Amino acid sequence: METIVELKNVTKVIKGRTIIDAISFKVNKGEVFGFLGPNGAGKTTTIRMIVGLMDITSGDITIGGASIKTQFEDAVGHVGAIVENPEMYKFLTGYQNLVHYARMSKGITKEKIAETVELVGLTERINDKVKTYSLGMRQRLGLAQCLLHDPDVLILDEPTNGLDPAGIREIRDYVRQLAREKNMAVIVSSHLLSEMEMMCDRIGIIQNGRLIDVQLVQEFVHGTEVTYELEVVPSDKALKLIEASYPDVRANRSRNGISVELPKEEIPKLVKKLVSEDIQIFAIKEVAKTLEDRFLEVTSEKEAVTRG
Repeated sequence: METIVELKNVTKVIKGRTIIDAISFKVNKGEVFGFLGPNGAGKTTTIRMIVGLMDITSGDITIGGASIKTQFEDAVGHVGAIVENPEMYKFLTGYQNLVHYARMSKGITKEKIAETVELVGLTERINDKVKTYSLGMRQRLGLAQCLLHDPDVLILDEPTNGLDPAGIREIRDYVRQLAREKNMAVIVSSHLLSEMEMMCDRIGIIQNGRLIDVQLVQEFVHGTEVTYELEVVPSDKALKLIEASYPDVRANRSRNGISVELPKEEIPKLVKKLVSEDIQIFAIKEVAKTLEDRFLEVTSEKEAVTRG
């Protein structure tokens, strides 16, 4: 895959305090990259540096091979972005807003504006004043504004904030469509774990200004080990056997029996051991982890390592 955005040891220091600490990652064309972390973790600060709204203390950011520090116009020309909330002239219509923004870039035709309006689903309301728009419609108009100049990179900072479930789904569908059909790199920051799981191909986790990990969403959610729930009798005897056989794995009581984290290939071996000890097995089922489960695991593990 072709890399379009690269952060190289990016650090931001404000009044002697390190806000962003040597972050490095790459984003490829055609993928949705999720930038995930709690509020105050440094997501918006990082995005502000990517789009040139904030100076970089050290390190560099390249977009389309151009440095944001030394080739700003070339770099930022690849980008369309909504940082925090899209700002519009509310006394103008949606169409008038887009015409105004189109004047800032060369070669944007009326046909291009109409095509973009249709892409974001605003054709029927584009001639209404923005003050009559719902929050979801303003988000869509903001997307149209970002897409007018056919950017290679779309950056959305907390794009689903304040939206109802229907609006959230719309934004998610547009983002996936843009990455797939336009081969666009989309960077989405959010603290909503469930949305990131459904929207993104890869995620980078940021906590206290540090990048903890970057992984494919599916690999991150499942990890190398899977949680299984065992419905067994007697459960006390089974739990002791599991703890003795696998002292380094998590095994706990669950609502229906015992939950244990093991690689898939270990399950037949475990079944053999349980049967050999006259433990009755009524059911074994895989329990899918959510992104939230893994996020809490990874961040708590990282905190423990840091304290140690």
